[in-house]
Amino acid sequence: MKYDPYFDVDMALRTIESISQGFQEGSSEEASLRAAATALLYVRESGKLDEYREFFRQITTPAIESVKASHAFATREEAEEWLKKANVPDGELVSIASQGYQVVNLPQGARFLRNPLPQELEK
Repeated sequence: MKYDPYFDVDMALRTIESISQGFQEGSSEEASLRAAATALLYVRESGKLDEYREFFRQITTPAIESVKASHAFATREEAEEWLKKANVPDGELVSIASQGYQVVNLPQGARFLRNPLPQELEK
């Protein structure tokens, strides 16, 4: 899911209200949705919406931000040549022609295993 840094709080509140109507008043589900809506209202009314948006981004996208290819190669041939010459640790991530691969060290030698990078999965 792609993070929208400018999500519409009013739309979120309307969605929560719509969902809560499907639960009996006083139920744990309805109370939880009311608490979520109240929290959003509090954040907005206290002027901390930008801080909340940053916090939300940090807790929902850390994997995407931290997973990066250590090397980028234009061609598979270029990557294979590098792999032969370098002592690459198991699990190293690389990008070959804008596609993610992970290095796997096997008894027969190091190989590339297709492992899409987060940026590829967002498309």
